Amino acid sequence: MNPLSRSGLFVFGAILAGVTMMLLSCSSLKASGETSNTLRARTLLDADWFFHRGDVDDSNAVVAANFDERQWQSVHLPHDYVLDETYNQTNERSHGYLPFKVGWYRKHVAIPAADAGKVLRLDFDGVFRNSDVWLNGTYLGKHLSGYTPFSYDITKLAKLGADNVITVRVDPTVFEGWWYEGGGIYRHVYLTALAPVHVAQYGTYVVPTVPNGDQGADGEADVTITTTVENSGDSAAGYTVKSEIVAPDGTSLAAMNTQQNVAANGSSDVVQHVVIPNPQLWSLQSPKLYTLRTTILQDGQPVDSTMTTFGVRTIRYDADEGFFLNGQHVEIQGLCVHQDLSGLGIAVPDNLQAWRVAQLKQAGCNAWRTAHNPPDESLLDACDRLGMMVMDENRHFGDTYVHHSPKGTTATNLPDLATMILRDRNHPSIILWSMCNEEPLQGSPEGAAIFTAMMRVVHQYDNSRPISSAMVGGFFTATNDADVEDVVGVNYNANKYDDIHNRQLDKAMFGSEDTNQKTTRGEYADDKTNGLCSAYNLSAKDWQAVAERPFMCGSFTWTGFDYRGEPNPFGWPDVSNNTGLLDLCGFPKDKFYYFQSCWTAAPMVHLLPDNWNSPGQPGQSIRVIAFSNAKQVELFLNRRSLGVKDVAHDDFAEWHVPFEAGQLVAKAINDGKTVATETLATTGPAARLVLAPGQTTLAANGEDTAIIPVSIVDGQGRVVPDADDEITFQLSGGGRIAGTGNGNPADHSGDRANVKRAFHGRCVVLVQAGADAGTLRVTANAPGFPPATATITVK
Repeated sequence: MNPLSRSGLFVFGAILAGVTMMLLSCSSLKASGETSNTLRARTLLDADWFFHRGDVDDSNAVVAANFDERQWQSVHLPHDYVLDETYNQTNERSHGYLPFKVGWYRKHVAIPAADAGKVLRLDFDGVFRNSDVWLNGTYLGKHLSGYTPFSYDITKLAKLGADNVITVRVDPTVFEGWWYEGGGIYRHVYLTALAPVHVAQYGTYVVPTVPNGDQGADGEADVTITTTVENSGDSAAGYTVKSEIVAPDGTSLAAMNTQQNVAANGSSDVVQHVVIPNPQLWSLQSPKLYTLRTTILQDGQPVDSTMTTFGVRTIRYDADEGFFLNGQHVEIQGLCVHQDLSGLGIAVPDNLQAWRVAQLKQAGCNAWRTAHNPPDESLLDACDRLGMMVMDENRHFGDTYVHHSPKGTTATNLPDLATMILRDRNHPSIILWSMCNEEPLQGSPEGAAIFTAMMRVVHQYDNSRPISSAMVGGFFTATNDADVEDVVGVNYNANKYDDIHNRQLDKAMFGSEDTNQKTTRGEYADDKTNGLCSAYNLSAKDWQAVAERPFMCGSFTWTGFDYRGEPNPFGWPDVSNNTGLLDLCGFPKDKFYYFQSCWTAAPMVHLLPDNWNSPGQPGQSIRVIAFSNAKQVELFLNRRSLGVKDVAHDDFAEWHVPFEAGQLVAKAINDGKTVATETLATTGPAARLVLAPGQTTLAANGEDTAIIPVSIVDGQGRVVPDADDEITFQLSGGGRIAGTGNGNPADHSGDRANVKRAFHGRCVVLVQAGADAGTLRVTANAPGFPPATATITVK
């Protein structure tokens, strides 16, 4: 079908959320909680790997089953080994001045004899990059992309009831992007054991549509379920697909049974339909999720089972009126986000994906652009659960692995794109597929032809969302990508929105990337020598250009968090980028509050600078800016009013204030009433450390991680903005210190070390659970301060 109507409306049915995965933290293999040992077992293989940094002289010896790797480093996945290296100005700038080397991994796996007769599959969620994999010395294959999952059938090679050795070589020395991409097995690895007749990988596809849902109707949802069943056996087989829908509250709503046959070594599709009366819709405020239980039966007995979560919702893109979710107009208030995090690099544990989504939601962000690659699926799961829309972005334009496609690039073999669509198509949070970012061919017929070929691949697997891209130019050539895509994404061309809209009158538009403002937390003057950017480097114009045009669906600001690599504008000594609303640790910068004032309704006010400890002399004029969603702000210095100023919509107010130690107070006012206040006070000397974990309970799985903010405060508990003391961390009770960070873009200290210098009075320590229950006790020490502690419960 062609969901684009003549009026330029894009109407889409609700989509499913992704396949639910059981993450088992165990070093020995065990069934994934199935009720019968004939059903599929998916076992997490993240524990007990051995790692060697650098290439080896004799690869044949290393891949052999009898190789002794006990002198190698013991690691637990996810793992990014590049972050262990030393920063040096001679290394690649765009990737953060770290050296990139080949790495080797080995793991021993005992596969039960009871798995005889099953199909055995080794699943990698993500390896950066250019990986080669062996099992018991036999080569399984190569996977180039660092951003897409891949699998190998090991049924004929596995030794049942015996030790098996997985060997992986990783080569991240050839980059796919121009930012820090890390290196290593940085996503999960599983062993999957299946009956010969089973649901294919990514073989469940559910599309709920709500009749008149684009007008706000919610009387019923028509659900189409397509199940692809594979038969790995040597003879044809009959089977039954049982599909059961479970409501968000756990109530069973419907069950369908369909009988069918599948050829030997073949596959077949089963299509089923069901109506859900009065569905609970997935929305930003109430992201309700249903569950589909799929069971394959033979001779009346279950042989395979999967679970898929999904949401019922309708999206519509209007060429004149913007974006609608469930018939309600929604302004896309988006942020672009790379996948790395302070202290961890790209190896971000699943539980911290939800933490990152929650941080951005506090700013009022409602949409996440996965810049510029398919994300870890745990991020999409978090967006599904928490109510965050997603623009899911493909890494490569056509058949290539270079970061920008040259002329002559073909588009005949697009397996990574196909994998992204198949894996992600069931997530209700995804509202857009993005094919590329700022490709040089974007404004040419050649680029349009590549784009068209990629759209065909998307439509082969999903036709329920629009396809877009992030274009930075070429909008007015005779033939360009915008002419063929469904929705037009525009990077950094706010002054051309009207002209592009006039050319593409039948298509909705959005800002796919804008507001690239470089600021450093706590800095109020540019300092090129030390790689620091002033927080005053901000403007409201880019967002205002979007907000004031009804035909714009919204935009994605660059970026949510700071990220490693691409250290603009200064380069060395910077090793990370300064564009985030939050720094690399997740501490909000001043501009976080500008967007909060635009994107949220709860009364708020924030002052820039974020402290009243002027480094200058008394009487020195300080530019003071107030961000607020109130109509007016009144500013007080030591109880003296400095005047009331109106705050224009999506703008800010400002004063020039002669510095005087004491208190600076802002009062946000609506209709004569104070609705919010903020107070800045000149602090006293640093007196103590404070650890304030936002998460105090972790799962005993060897992976869950807590980010513990650390502050240096004065005697009244106020953060001392110029404190930069070195803090040492110790951990008892099990687990490990996974990393540290401080948000300083020019900090070159070790990310894995247990020592970190505070930056503007703050830093973080990341504590990771072990495999045993208990209590973790984190102690922070710094010369001249009493020790500070925090406890984390591991269950």
